[in-house]
Amino acid sequence: MIERPSGIRACVFDAYGTLFDVRNVAVGVIERPDVDSKAFFDIWRAKQLEYSWLRAITGHHVDFWQVTRDALDYALESFGISESTLGSAMMDAYLRLPIFPDVLPTLEQLRASGLRRAILSNGTAHMLGGIVAHAGVTEHFEALLSVEEVGIFKPHPRVYALAPERLSLPAEQICFVSSNGWDAWSARAFGFRVVWCNRHAQPRERLPSAPDGEVADLRDLSAWINTFNKMV
Repeated sequence: MIERPSGIRACVFDAYGTLFDVRNVAVGVIERPDVDSKAFFDIWRAKQLEYSWLRAITGHHVDFWQVTRDALDYALESFGISESTLGSAMMDAYLRLPIFPDVLPTLEQLRASGLRRAILSNGTAHMLGGIVAHAGVTEHFEALLSVEEVGIFKPHPRVYALAPERLSLPAEQICFVSSNGWDAWSARAFGFRVVWCNRHAQPRERLPSAPDGEVADLRDLSAWINTFNKMV
């Protein structure tokens, strides 16, 4: 049964860049002096997001593993790299992403305060299950929600609707947390309460429906929610 609004009851997290650090996925895998690993990653990540948005707009859906591989192949060709084993190794690294150091203490604080916790991500169930298990935080999440349940990528509203449907809570009782500005702004437009985890001090997006709050990392999330709940 859908409950009446009474403050934030659950936190739903984006995965990549919010809980799990994707920045160094190419470091240590590309061991070539002629390759700038940061520039390589930037191209890979940009194409990964671009392909997900274009496929959502055009209706040509494939899962995020394939999108990630397609984007990686583009980056490899851009740098003139043809070794197939290198690409396979980097894809495998996507299943072993490190967790940010502020994540586990934050999840423990949220659990202690009685807030429900879930992940809502472009990743497939296999990808999400892999990184959550690798980080040892499986028990902290009630649900791992993948866009594959609706067959379209963020920021389509059908994706965000998965959380209130699965948790049986209205959107305004859910705090959505993302480090990706486009994701945070879109989730707020959907109707969530949103905290933007601005890890890299990026400028604010020029989009409607700004997030309710902004933190530099997740250590301030619990305090923000407590303050918000006292005000409603």
